[in-house]
Amino acid sequence: MLHFIKRELETIFVHRFSNATMPITRLPINCGHYWGLNGLLIGYFLFHPLYQDPVRPMWVTWTLAGVFLGAEALNMQTHLILRDLRPEGTKKRGVPQGAGFGLVSCANYFWELVAWSAFAVLSQCLTSYIFLLASLVTLVDWSKTRHRRYLKEFDGKEGRPIYPPNRKALIPFLL
Repeated sequence: MLHFIKRELETIFVHRFSNATMPITRLPINCGHYWGLNGLLIGYFLFHPLYQDPVRPMWVTWTLAGVFLGAEALNMQTHLILRDLRPEGTKKRGVPQGAGFGLVSCANYFWELVAWSAFAVLSQCLTSYIFLLASLVTLVDWSKTRHRRYLKEFDGKEGRPIYPPNRKALIPFLL
């Protein structure tokens, strides 16, 4: 619930949507992904009367919960960084820095994957892993597209900054 409350608050107070970042045609897909796959399928199994918490030491549970919460906080921080890159009402944009952006172009997606990975291991529901895989496939595609756009946009020409060449799209040192 914390993730979805955070997401709603970010949507209202942080994000600046445009057709380029979130076309209206993506709305049914996004709603199906979150409400159907996450809300219904994970919720059904996680809150089923026969569900049993995985047997593991309590410190592992608390560590996974801490990783989830930390990744959620870093995800929120990346959204604030991205918002502040473009002054409202302009098309000017800067190169994102901090909160993981030194390693990847899409730190916001990276932290989202870290959070859902911790959640999947914490819950041990098959549907949590399916949701994580579906998220990964989508975010790989989106991050590659954004990474290519950053490389093209920040080419050093006409006084534009040069995009750091060592950054990966989504997963540090790999992708």
